[in-house]
Amino acid sequence: MEIADLPIATSHRANLLAAGYSSLAALSAASPPRLARDLSIEVHEAEEILKVAVGANKSKGADGPSTSSVLKGVQNAWDMLSDEQSRRHINTGSADLNNILGGGIHCKEVTEIGGVPGVGKTQLGIQLAINVQIPVEYGGLGGKAVYIDTEGSFMVERVYQIAEGCISDILEYFPHCHDKAPAGQEKLKPESFLADIYYFRICSYTEQIAVINYLEKFLGEHKDVRIVIIDSVTFHFRQDFDDMALRTRVLSGLSLKLMKLSKAYNLAVVLLNQVTTKFTEGSFQLTLALGDSWSHSCTNRLILYWNGNERYGFLDKSPSLPVASAPYAVTVKGVRDAVNSNSKRVRFLVMPSCVNWVLVLEQ
Repeated sequence: MEIADLPIATSHRANLLAAGYSSLAALSAASPPRLARDLSIEVHEAEEILKVAVGANKSKGADGPSTSSVLKGVQNAWDMLSDEQSRRHINTGSADLNNILGGGIHCKEVTEIGGVPGVGKTQLGIQLAINVQIPVEYGGLGGKAVYIDTEGSFMVERVYQIAEGCISDILEYFPHCHDKAPAGQEKLKPESFLADIYYFRICSYTEQIAVINYLEKFLGEHKDVRIVIIDSVTFHFRQDFDDMALRTRVLSGLSLKLMKLSKAYNLAVVLLNQVTTKFTEGSFQLTLALGDSWSHSCTNRLILYWNGNERYGFLDKSPSLPVASAPYAVTVKGVRDAVNSNSKRVRFLVMPSCVNWVLVLEQ
């Protein structure tokens, strides 16, 4: 039984999810005064909720993971290395970005992509949702995508356009394979690509929490999903949260759940993030939102920024790859290798640590 299935008032279930209680074990461990404070209810009401939770927990046998269940998941380092080397990657659309990422976006890992507005975060997210569907016979994963949109920036017309660009590239690079694979021809239609993107529109942080908690059930029913994209993970948590400690706890719980899902279902999780200003050493600088503690919630971190008229991606964090940067472009077809551009832009120079940016106006 999940939190959403507890036989308590609907308002209490919603408040539990909003307060970060994503499992029966976490709820059962709370004290009545703490639960009452988190939900803004009376202590006796909190006691009643805990009684229901403890009963459901025991009936499920979820007092905590048993020793045997933990030991079943044990691996040796050699098996882990073999698993990592055999993992497939999702093409970003840019060979230069793929190179600094070690082949593309990794399955079984959480990748954060952050940057200023207009630099191409959503474009890259849509590109990944399309590219994950490239059939296996054309070098892809042949999977499906989940796109969780918190900002309303997912434009279906643009998705169709990027799908057409992807198909055009496949036909250009694999003309003979296309002729020999009639079954694959049916897949190479924009309508087929759009049909395999499962879209969730999120309008509040409570909905975001609920959808992420629902993902495990959804992925169990749709085992061919190979990427989950949240665009952006930041938006509602910056708008609606005043209690920073509570926000940190809720986000930590969500990131742990996403990491678990990525490994259990062999898929990539991509979290798009916004930027915020930070006053450091006498000047305002740009840094990724949600604070320093959030940076530990992802396996890889890619920062997108402007350098003059060119877009660049900087691999700021990876457990196995060196820091590196590469140019890329957003074209009519989608994300591709960089081309020259004469457009005027506000320039954001990456500092040596690549955590902060300095704002420089183009003359």
